[in-house]
Parts: sequence; structure tokens; C-alpha cells
Amino acid sequence: MSRCRYLVGPVLLAFLAVPLHSQSLAVWKDSSPHTTRFVTVEKGVRLEVLDWGGSGKSLILLAGGGNTAHVFDDFAPKLTARYHVYGITRRGFGVSGYSATDHPADRLGDDVMAVMDALNLKRPILVGHSIAGVELSSVANRQPNRVAGLIYLDAAYSYAFDNGKGASIMEIQKLQGPQPPPPGQTDLASFSALQKYYERVNGFLFPEADLRAQRESTPDGGVGKQRDLPGGALFGPLMTGTKKYTAIPVPALVIFANPHSQGAWVDENKDPSVQIAARTYSTALEVLTERQEKSIENGVPTAHVITLPGANHYVFLSNEAEVLMDMDAFIASLH
Repeated sequence: MSRCRYLVGPVLLAFLAVPLHSQSLAVWKDSSPHTTRFVTVEKGVRLEVLDWGGSGKSLILLAGGGNTAHVFDDFAPKLTARYHVYGITRRGFGVSGYSATDHPADRLGDDVMAVMDALNLKRPILVGHSIAGVELSSVANRQPNRVAGLIYLDAAYSYAFDNGKGASIMEIQKLQGPQPPPPGQTDLASFSALQKYYERVNGFLFPEADLRAQRESTPDGGVGKQRDLPGGALFGPLMTGTKKYTAIPVPALVIFANPHSQGAWVDENKDPSVQIAARTYSTALEVLTERQEKSIENGVPTAHVITLPGANHYVFLSNEAEVLMDMDAFIASLH
């Protein structure tokens, strides 16, 4: 089944973001209402797990590549009236530990199941953004009875489902749209200023805690250099398809942004060259994304595929209300 809505933003695929690291600053406190614990998933590797509380079915939120669980700091509290909500920061990012692996898809899936075991979660619903589609498909294909359902938030690209009929994520990555100007000195004066920069570029806010995880803080409270941690080494094999998933054997809600918003800065830009580049990019990306959508609709007839035209790749931030509504409807259908 599919449903298409017309709404409007660059497919800044999250797994290409700069690797992140978090920091603790005595002068700043994360105001998102979660508790934090660490779960050991293998010797020497502990993962940061956020718990926003709530009651009802358990949801585990998994961030896109480069982000931490804090990217859900504003989104997760909107779910706690109906569900118990957790978030996991992937190995190699934020304050989570890291060790290398030759089998990243299985290892990342195992990490999620290790957290499920530690928290004694029985058949939770996994909600993944972007490259987190790997974890969803890894767990579901190997241990389908361990999850009640999957929710792919612009996350069902070829790293999560590839039956040979869709679009390769490598094809998508070769596309290049117009790029916004980088943050200037005033944008880096504070993390709140950096938040406003991204709001001007994208049209929505990133949680401050996740931005603080991306960059160091200067002694005067400004934004310092970007951090570079080892987790990014996991993504190359995932994107090139060293392991392919040809099935999604559990109930799944698959949300695609298509066409993708390229951000408020493009929508408001009067430069003809920017507009031409944006249209060229959008047209090519729309074709590839639609091909991937069709491959899932035809290859996984039990999946509920929804298109959000004009949504940003971060669909849960750009189109929060719709994503919440679609999630609620899907979860209500689960037995």
C-alpha cells in the first residue's frame, strides 16, 4: 500500500555527516527530559542509551550516520504519552565506545539486540533514520521474532533493501546539488547561533545537544572545530552493499521524502544558477528515489510505503506532525 502527500527539502543523507563526538560542559545542560545509561555490547564497547520514559509499547530510536541519539531530543518527548521511548547512540559516535568490525551490518544489529537484552525489552518497535535502516533490516532478517515492527524514516535505501530493482545509494551519492554557504564567524559565536544558522539553511532546528556532539566548544562558549571519530569507517561497506537485504520479514512502515527539500536557503534564493542547479539535482534524485520506493512496494507488499513530497531527509524534524501521525496509525495496526 502507498499513500502520497504533497508538502516541501537537500537530500543531505545523514550518514555522510561529519562523525560526531559529545562533550560535557558544566555551563550547559541538556534540557531534553531523558536519563542516560551505558550498555556494554561487547568487551570494551559501551553504548550511550537515552530513556525518555513514557508508557505503552517500547520504541527504540536509531539515528542516522554522524548523528547521536540526541538528534531525537525534541522529537522523542512527543511520543512518550503513548510509548516508552529509548534512543541508542551508535558505536563510534558521541560518547559511545568503538571497536572495528569486518561485518558492520551484523555488528550494528547485534549492538541493538544487546541493548534490548540489557533493558529487557520484549519485541520493541525499531525506528531508524537514514543509515539506521541497516540496523532495522539486520535485526529483522536475522531475528524477526524479536521486534514487533520497523519504521524507516527516509531509511530504506539500498543499504536496507536491495532486490536488484531499486536504486543504488551510490548512484544517489554521485548527485550533487547546490551547497549553502558555510557558517560564518557570527554563526559560530555560540551553539544557539549555530542552531539558527541551520534553521535558516534547512527550515527547522537541530537539537543543541546533537550540535554540541558534532563540534568542540571554545573556552568562551563558541563553536570550535568538528570532531572526527572512528564510527564513520563503518559506513563505506554498508553503502557499497557488502551485505544485501532482499526482504523485510516483519511489519514495516516505510516513509520516503520525495522530492526532497533542499532547504529554506534554496527556496528563498534568487540566484538563477542556484535555482537551475537545484532543479537539476531534484529531478535526478526524484527519479532514483521513486525507483527505490517502487522496488519496496513491489518486493515487500506487506510494507506500508508513504511518500512525503517536499520533506527534508530529516523527515521527523521537517514534517514532525505527519510523521507522528503516520507512526501512531502504523503502531495501532500492530498486534
